[in-house]
Amino acid sequence: MILYGFPLSPFVRKAALVLAEKELAFDWVPSNPGNPDDDFLQASPFGKIPALADGDYTLADSTAIAIYLDARNPEPALIPAEAKARGRAVWFDEAVDTVLVPAGAPMIVHRFLRPVIFGTEGDEEAAKAAEEAVLKPLDYLEGQLGVDGWLDGAFSLGDIALASTIKTLGYTNWSIDTARHPKLAAWFGRVSQRPAWQAVAEREAAMFAAARA
Repeated sequence: MILYGFPLSPFVRKAALVLAEKELAFDWVPSNPGNPDDDFLQASPFGKIPALADGDYTLADSTAIAIYLDARNPEPALIPAEAKARGRAVWFDEAVDTVLVPAGAPMIVHRFLRPVIFGTEGDEEAAKAAEEAVLKPLDYLEGQLGVDGWLDGAFSLGDIALASTIKTLGYTNWSIDTARHPKLAAWFGRVSQRPAWQAVAEREAAMFAAARA
């Protein structure tokens, strides 16, 4: 299998983590939607990242990829079978992708992409506003962590989506406020100890090192 997309994107990282949790081997091609090649466009005709090629089967969008992989390789299950748990897993994935990511995006743009990648000045006021904006969804998610330590009763797609986004926000030197969100901080520590997380983090670091070189 081939995964297309650079891992700074939490959506790309989400797909990589699903692959790693299922112990599926994959080549990781750091594709740039702004400068796409033909193979990437064949897998993602609208230039969305991530994209996946599994033989002659191609698919774009992180959630679509996760659903496909969970059906293709059911163990370990990352989208629960029980109705309420499944609904919650998909809801948390959606809440992260459509609420938390847009709220925090200006932090990435103005504290990492512009100054570090593009060598231009960022708008610190916009970044500060985003730092404030992420608190509401994080407050909500803090309250949703169960006594078992996961979002919906077991480690699943919602946890992967949230952890992927928190890592991307970390590129701005932001971190979880352990006083305000102690359960999230402990939860992120548990996610970070998972072998799949560590394997993806190692590959991500190597890709960044290669890009900077």
